[in-house]
Amino acid sequence: MKHTIALVDDDRNILTSVSMTLEAEGFQVRTFTDGESALQGLTTKPADLAVLDIKMPRMDGMELLQRLRQRSSMPVIFLTSKDEEVDQLMGLRLGADDYITKPFSQRLLIERIRALLRRNESSRAEGSGAAPGGVMTRGDLTLDETKHQCTWKGHDIQLTVTEFLLVKALAARPGMVKSRDQLIDAAYGENIYVDDRTIDSHIKRVRKKFRAGEDSFDHIETLYGIGYRYKEV
Repeated sequence: MKHTIALVDDDRNILTSVSMTLEAEGFQVRTFTDGESALQGLTTKPADLAVLDIKMPRMDGMELLQRLRQRSSMPVIFLTSKDEEVDQLMGLRLGADDYITKPFSQRLLIERIRALLRRNESSRAEGSGAAPGGVMTRGDLTLDETKHQCTWKGHDIQLTVTEFLLVKALAARPGMVKSRDQLIDAAYGENIYVDDRTIDSHIKRVRKKFRAGEDSFDHIETLYGIGYRYKEV
């Protein structure tokens, strides 16, 4: 079954050339020239992954990402210009999973897309304590890696790929402290640089999602100056 990639960019030359490359690699491709049409199209028919340009007419990539994250955990890669480092990091904090700077190698983009799809779909138990089938249970928390599903007391918690990997890394060894560097490695590997504040922003959003269903949720603890840990069950 082919994966569907959504490309959102106001540069039609980029849309055409990248679409041809992705289709030659076996992907199905849907293209949008602005954020507003992309939001409508992806709301009606989600894709497996989206590649978003930051600067677009009608609705920029930042706003589109925020709107998408209200209803979807679909993996997202940002396309940015070299002088947009602040925007890159802000995009990651809003819920993007990766970014590539323009001008970019299409081969690199394909590699990033494949890597992110693998992160999203593979169980990747890696001795984390997950049961056969990629299911990890820690008290009221259940993480099903094969389905990319997180539940708390039986209620679904919609997490992005990065958020899921962070929760998994913390819950794998309750009571053990994970530094921000360790969490960056767990969520991003060596493909991308992110700063400590990005991890803090991800953790803040994760807590907000859990507390939307239970105000008293406190299982992700902060150890100031050190990192985070998942409270022992």
